[in-house]
Amino acid sequence: MSFKMIKKKIITIIIVLLWAKLAFAAHPLITDDTGIQGKGNLQIEINSEFSSDKEETVEETGIEAGIGLCYGISDKTDIVLGFPYQWNKVKEDGVITSDENGISDMSLEVKHAFYEKDGLSFALKPGISFPTGNDKKGLGAGKSIYSFFFITTKEMESGAFHLNMGYVRNENKADEEENIWHASLASEIEAMQSLKVVGNIGIEKNADKTKDSNPAFILGGLIYSLKENFDVDFGVKFGLNSTETDNSILAGITLRY
Repeated sequence: MSFKMIKKKIITIIIVLLWAKLAFAAHPLITDDTGIQGKGNLQIEINSEFSSDKEETVEETGIEAGIGLCYGISDKTDIVLGFPYQWNKVKEDGVITSDENGISDMSLEVKHAFYEKDGLSFALKPGISFPTGNDKKGLGAGKSIYSFFFITTKEMESGAFHLNMGYVRNENKADEEENIWHASLASEIEAMQSLKVVGNIGIEKNADKTKDSNPAFILGGLIYSLKENFDVDFGVKFGLNSTETDNSILAGITLRY
């Protein structure tokens, strides 16, 4: 397989992983919860991720900064807009072969909570990304990507668990897998007043048709509420196998109005 094809596959996998991340869970979590902002309320999330991955002689580093706007159009439904910006660098045998940055594919999602009783709640979240990034520079898929997630949250006295089961229609121009499934589980524990300890584990279908294993991750982090409507967060994510990104550092802030 040529290096050009390897680079194209890595970039496409990154786009799929970024799309999953743009589900706008409570950062730094990948797995979303069933929480709704409520009619007329707005949440602004500014987050970043610094990632590093090495496969044989190819080394990939990347930075993504994203802004997510989540607005409650009713007490049961939110609309979510995502605006990501990326920096990607690829080296082969220590030589830089690609160094690109720019706006990536923007996204639109709708989250609708349809059940809640005794701390158990369910929500559905369909979404679409738009090919606003330059796919020739590896900053976008070149086509719209569709997704549909089923979200479960179980709240308890000291925290909560969240389960996501999802499907991503990975339209692409790189002969990649088009049907991507996703499964992940997250937990939040109220460690002390204003401080949550969070954990997350997940797996999804590999976009690279030549790979037998599917990328899996584990993540740990903290969410600290400086004020009732202002959170800061930090997390680290590690790949559980060679097909997942080796490691990532995540950080962000969340404002609610």
